[in-house]
Amino acid sequence: MQKEKLNQKLEQITKQIEPKARKFLNSYISKDFQEAVDYQISTGGKRIRPALAIMSCKILGGKLKDVLPSAAGLEILHNYTLIIDDIIDDSKLRRNKQTVWKKFGCSTAHCVAMDYAAAIFQSANCSKNSRKVSELFVKTLKIIIEGEVTDILFERSGRENELYIEKNRYQKITEKDYFEMIVKKTAVLFQSSCEIGGICAGAKKQQVKFLKSYGFNLGIAFQIQDDILDIFGEEKKFGKKIGKDIEEKKGGNIVIFHALKELSKSDQKKVQTFLKKEKISKSDIKKGIELIKKTSALKKSQEKGQKFVNQAKKQLKLLPQNQWNKILSDLTDFVIKRKK
Repeated sequence: MQKEKLNQKLEQITKQIEPKARKFLNSYISKDFQEAVDYQISTGGKRIRPALAIMSCKILGGKLKDVLPSAAGLEILHNYTLIIDDIIDDSKLRRNKQTVWKKFGCSTAHCVAMDYAAAIFQSANCSKNSRKVSELFVKTLKIIIEGEVTDILFERSGRENELYIEKNRYQKITEKDYFEMIVKKTAVLFQSSCEIGGICAGAKKQQVKFLKSYGFNLGIAFQIQDDILDIFGEEKKFGKKIGKDIEEKKGGNIVIFHALKELSKSDQKKVQTFLKKEKISKSDIKKGIELIKKTSALKKSQEKGQKFVNQAKKQLKLLPQNQWNKILSDLTDFVIKRKK
């Protein structure tokens, strides 16, 4: 029943967010370009980031009209990063649909991304406390970009024609490195979504601090679950290819990280050999996943995720105890249990 109520709330938020997001995305562009621009925002998703902004505003007694432009901007910002991420990773599938570059071509996808970038700041201009919101959008996007670069530098091989990556690639990745990367790439947007909700509600500094901490911990748990689903998920439910992080030679996946620490030296060498091959085959991915399944990497990753979920829930206890607090708590459980 809780899951059903949460889904209803997320669907309601989607109906509120989409028209606003489309308005920003479609302004000042011709009708001929609208199909390509609308595609990414139309592929679905749970709209968790704008939902966090709206719920964080509502938990403190704020009004929907005050947070809606910023919430739409957060969804645009998130989808902007997905368009770029899919180009960088050569991903052909997202949410069980073709990615923007795969459907329209790389050149068009880059142009679509530029429209999304412009729309982010257009939304900030229409927001309550627009100067604060705009500055937070700038800071968030810059941190995400650095996280994306670090994720690329974690790759075990590839991109040999890119001198910066060749020069700065991590030779060894520690757990500390992993968490610093996912904080930048994923958690910061969750944190900023909650912060924006507080700003738009006119929250006290301490209340914003609790919201930020909630979003921060939730974002880390979300990324850990994403890493788990990449290896152990069901492709139809997940909406992305299983084993994509192996195919992309990623070192920044907590499941792969834990597995490599636990595998025998000979099995470690096998996985590392896969990750350094020029072209990783389907059988390589299958073998890699089989080796990972021999370890306790799944259990260890789940325990890490739960730890951050627990931390997120602690912050909710410090905020007003109302229906929105309960919904945020349900959302926290959803993030760690989701299958897509």
